[in-house]
Amino acid sequence: MSKRVASKYKLNRRMGENLWGRPKSPVNRREYGPGQHGQRWRGKLSNFGVQLRAKQKLKGYYGNITERQFRSIYKEAARMRGDTSENLTELLERRLDAVVYRCKFVPTVFAARQFVNHGHVRVNGRRANIPSHRLRPGDVVEVRERSRVIPMVIQATESEEREIPDYLEVDGAKMQAKLVRRPEFAEIPYPVTMEPKLVVEFYSL
Repeated sequence: MSKRVASKYKLNRRMGENLWGRPKSPVNRREYGPGQHGQRWRGKLSNFGVQLRAKQKLKGYYGNITERQFRSIYKEAARMRGDTSENLTELLERRLDAVVYRCKFVPTVFAARQFVNHGHVRVNGRRANIPSHRLRPGDVVEVRERSRVIPMVIQATESEEREIPDYLEVDGAKMQAKLVRRPEFAEIPYPVTMEPKLVVEFYSL
């Protein structure tokens, strides 16, 4: 279960942005922060503050990743060849719960984690219930047949709220998807501006 189910939209208001691009986000009506002191004037952020904010935004977007998990993913990205910021977003996007969300099998990243945890998803024909499971190009993800009639799933697949990125091939009728290739940062459809290079700077201090 998510640690942020009851307060996920507080992150939107704290960041001052509609992090997941949802129409019902309270930040659309109240652009100030949450809590008693949310409307106080905020001064200019320091460089560290800007980097911290970028990290909180990227980590928060994926819903249920703890600081320890996120730091571990960063360390793995830093060990890989190439640009660390590109590697970081690639590893995040290849998580099973992130792919289930991108394929529009569920309406939110929080629902994606729970959906995977409850065993509604198969990877390459086998049941998979670990949200952090990392997919490889060529892997096929599908919703179990008896789970395809869940109202939440039907509503999500029919929704036009989000777009499916080019690195995924999705068959909506079969509720099946394939990771065609490794995601590149420029093609990940974030509703807000993400700055993974600032995240790298934050952890490099």
